Amino acid sequence: MTETKAYAAQSETTPLAPWTFNRRDVGPHDVQFDILFCGVCHSDLHQIKNDWFPGIFPMVPGHEIVGRVVKVGDHVKDFKVGDLAATGCMVDSCQVCENCKQDLEQYCLEGSTQTYNSYERDGKTPTYGGYSKTIVVREEFVLHLSDKLDLAATAPLLCAGITTYSPLKHWKVGKGHKLAVLGLGGLGHMAVKFGVAFGADVTVLSTSPKKEADAKKLGAHHFVVTTDPKHIEAAKGTFDFILDTVSAPHDFNMYLSLLKTNGVHICVGVPPEPASVAAFSLLGGRKSLAGSGIGGIKETQEMLDFCAENNIVSDIEIIDIKDIQTAYDRMVKGDVRYRFVIDLATL
Repeated sequence: MTETKAYAAQSETTPLAPWTFNRRDVGPHDVQFDILFCGVCHSDLHQIKNDWFPGIFPMVPGHEIVGRVVKVGDHVKDFKVGDLAATGCMVDSCQVCENCKQDLEQYCLEGSTQTYNSYERDGKTPTYGGYSKTIVVREEFVLHLSDKLDLAATAPLLCAGITTYSPLKHWKVGKGHKLAVLGLGGLGHMAVKFGVAFGADVTVLSTSPKKEADAKKLGAHHFVVTTDPKHIEAAKGTFDFILDTVSAPHDFNMYLSLLKTNGVHICVGVPPEPASVAAFSLLGGRKSLAGSGIGGIKETQEMLDFCAENNIVSDIEIIDIKDIQTAYDRMVKGDVRYRFVIDLATL
């Protein structure tokens, strides 16, 4: 086993603090890589606080992980020591169910193994995430990275990137489509970049007029202030797709009114309470309200390769791990453009 430094929450009421634990030995099909950078996702805070479900403590968050390989198992074929490597939100699945066989491991019918706050396939060994110095992952769930891109800015692609890339690809959003991105945060800014890269006409929907300049800088063609009744009235019935990245309560009925006939409102954000959606908001125009999680491993690799070819990375602010609590406080206030990334050299 490898003794590993980390930052962990000991319970839902305690702040993150230094903690040491043992990573498992590298098995014949495992890859071990030292973590260089790890993105900070809003879901890290949700899970530490037990906002979604009871957590497994001590909890080491982090699922936007990039680093360099230091050891490989005897049967590993696609990685060697010295390679760049990455892991996202999951580290295992059953591998044999209908969904896994279709490269949809994120929807594994037996439940995928999450990178942290989850259990290994034995059902009893907790997983620990990327706020740590090193990680051991089975080869099938380790991803290749290009050395063309800034490594720190690549880290958030492993969650914020694939979470927005996957639905845009699934619904074949591209040239000739009008795409609205609801919310301009860690997810939203990636949705704008991908939407523009795919050739869509992109509008950012935001409650904050102050974000218009940033939206245009990221490549958005239009900006709608959703607290302005005139803006909303002018936007009604104009979008083919809305990619909804917002995790705060909001009025789905109002946003559904902005869709064209056969339009699709795709949820990737996770509000804390169930939404109230009127049937007539869907019936009037044969509209759909849908959801999407992350992508499978094959699609995530496709996304990383696409980003390398098109020079797409996240806009980030690098932090020292000792400043994680301050980063959380700022993240809750929306005071980050657009993703914090931890430099693990500081651990």
